[in-house]
Amino acid sequence: MMTASAAPRTISVAMIDDHALVRSTLASWLASTPDIRVVAEASSADEGLAAIFELKPDVVLLDIDMPGLLAFEAARTIHVRLPDTRILFLSAFLHDHYVEQALAVEASGYLTKGEPPAALAEAIRAVAGGGVFFSPDVQARIVIDSSGARLANGPQTRLSTLTPRELEVLRYVARGLSKKEIAQVMHLSAKTVDNHSTSLMSKLDIHDRVDLARFAIREGLAEA
Repeated sequence: MMTASAAPRTISVAMIDDHALVRSTLASWLASTPDIRVVAEASSADEGLAAIFELKPDVVLLDIDMPGLLAFEAARTIHVRLPDTRILFLSAFLHDHYVEQALAVEASGYLTKGEPPAALAEAIRAVAGGGVFFSPDVQARIVIDSSGARLANGPQTRLSTLTPRELEVLRYVARGLSKKEIAQVMHLSAKTVDNHSTSLMSKLDIHDRVDLARFAIREGLAEA
């Protein structure tokens, strides 16, 4: 007696990228794959979170360089609210501090935008299945072993002394946000943001907000 084979599982994906052309191009290409379905698109993390929490996609494709809420902060929130949803970062930039933050928020992958669409589909399938996927350029910078993934040679810069929260505050400073605005975006108290600011100034030995912003910009933290 013949039995019908089970239908292949469809992987649901939410795509967040502020570049409309990139987002629509990738979404159109993924629509041609029989096992991947884009269920939500958004141009910012702030806009995308509500849809993600409602639809609970298998994978969130998250651009790193967007205005508004930082991608890493959004990833941390998604991980807490939806621990089964996998995070796959996509960026045109490849900096050690980006890779380090992606690993810190337990992302399942990091792709550079130079990858062909087929690699994106492969990455989505890999992380949806519980694996990890990194572009070759990213893979060359990390080590994956029984304890997880980490930078092969930890960044030997002053940025490496900062906590993830301090680094996020610094990125908002680079974008020109005031402490009050940073507190609102990060959903923290102004006092907490002030404490982070004081700590990162001490660690970086920079005690002027303008100089702090200039340092952050030089380090590529204002890229968006």
